[in-house]
Amino acid sequence: MKTTLEIQNLKCGGCAHTITTRLNELNKLDDIIVNPEVDTVSFSYNNQEAYDEVTTLLSKLGYPSLR
Repeated sequence: MKTTLEIQNLKCGGCAHTITTRLNELNKLDDIIVNPEVDTVSFSYNNQEAYDEVTTLLSKLGYPSLR
């Protein structure tokens, strides 16, 4: 499954790099794309557990999802 989340506090390329690096550490996602111009992160995942881990990690990093 592929999804795009609108997130808060995404300000620059440095933020995008941090998000990409930390999401890659989960080893449960593919095709991670962070777009600071529209405050989104897109990724492919296999199950609800992986999706939930992403939203939890983003919140802990200070980039909570808007939905």
